[in-house]
Amino acid sequence: MTTTKSLMKTPSAWLPLLMSFAALLLIVGSVALNGVTQPPPEDEGTVAHIFQILMGSQIFVLTYFAARWLPLNPKQGLKIIAAQVFCAACVFAVLRLLEL
Repeated sequence: MTTTKSLMKTPSAWLPLLMSFAALLLIVGSVALNGVTQPPPEDEGTVAHIFQILMGSQIFVLTYFAARWLPLNPKQGLKIIAAQVFCAACVFAVLRLLEL
């Protein structure tokens, strides 16, 4: 039986957390450089596309993690999935606050 700490050493556990952190840095960096501006309606911009790729690809990593580790260690796996979902929700909360 593995612990949560040893399970966090697997790339499928920490990669979604890193991707959420990168998306958050992308948002903060964009706001720091450009301020909060409304993009033109025809294109969202490069930053938005990179953000979408980062957040969308987390679904695949999270699905792999769940399929690989939940049958073996459900309690530790759910803790890590909860952390991954929480980090993604925090990024979307920051984005939502900036859109208001």
